[in-house]
Amino acid sequence: MSLEILAVDDSRTMRDMIRLALEPVGFTVHTADDGVHGTEVLADLNPDVIITDINMPRLDGFGFIDAVRNGSDHKTTPILVLTTEAAPEMKMRARSAGATGWIVKPFDPTKLVKALQMVAG
Repeated sequence: MSLEILAVDDSRTMRDMIRLALEPVGFTVHTADDGVHGTEVLADLNPDVIITDINMPRLDGFGFIDAVRNGSDHKTTPILVLTTEAAPEMKMRARSAGATGWIVKPFDPTKLVKALQMVAG
């Protein structure tokens, strides 16, 4: 199953790792540097799944999820949070904002692919 993914993370290394994990299995990966850039990139995309970090400059992952869910075009697009954070209260906050799932860094490429396929249906 080929999926179109938007990965939002302020770490170039993490964006590159996501791309290296997903493109060899046929996914198309678009990237953004932070939440503000993510909303700008998302205006011209219709991804199957969005991946976002939480801790980012300008607009963090919570703000980005809020912006996506409050927009009109991506209310139902699955959003996976990929972060170093693991606190239950942060997971609850992300889920309340509209996140679909949560994966803690560092990620296993095989598990990330399976999670993306699962949330994309």
